[in-house]
Amino acid sequence: MTKQNQHTNKSWFQLFGLVLMCLLALLPIAVRAADKALAVGSKSPEFTLTSQDGVSTSLSQFKGKWVVLYFYPKDFTQGCTIEAHNFQRDEQQYEKKNTVVLGVSLDSVDSHKNFCAKEGLSFKLLADPSHEVAATYGSLMDFKGTTYAARNTFIVDPSGVIRKMYKGVNPNKHSEEVLAALSELQVSQ
Repeated sequence: MTKQNQHTNKSWFQLFGLVLMCLLALLPIAVRAADKALAVGSKSPEFTLTSQDGVSTSLSQFKGKWVVLYFYPKDFTQGCTIEAHNFQRDEQQYEKKNTVVLGVSLDSVDSHKNFCAKEGLSFKLLADPSHEVAATYGSLMDFKGTTYAARNTFIVDPSGVIRKMYKGVNPNKHSEEVLAALSELQVSQ
């Protein structure tokens, strides 16, 4: 083996060793992030946010009920309005299924109040201006330099366990999807 080949092999092994050490150093960080990731079957993280009527609302208040916790980008936008109208339209069906619908966005309490008044919404919309709850639920996104809540939904059972998750939903048909899933989940409980 020539001296140049020995040098090339030694350099390659050094590079391989360096890359391996970096990957091993990052492993604990990746494991911690995976431990915190929400999954079906995991306990839904507790939170308290303020609703459009100025009342502090906690997830634990709904123990014994099913909860549809849906995150949406912004009040008064087309997709979000359609999604909210569909949840409102189906409100009686949710009540028959012992289910409460909670909407969460990063908008203010005043924005939610105005949105509910203009659109005739009676279920709770919760303000998350600090982004903490949306972040906890893996429901933050960036669009053109602005942070919004991502359009994700979590179905939480009466004991507080996540039973179904939807990521990046279609607002036009989402309420129907959720009602169908609730029917299936409630039969299996």
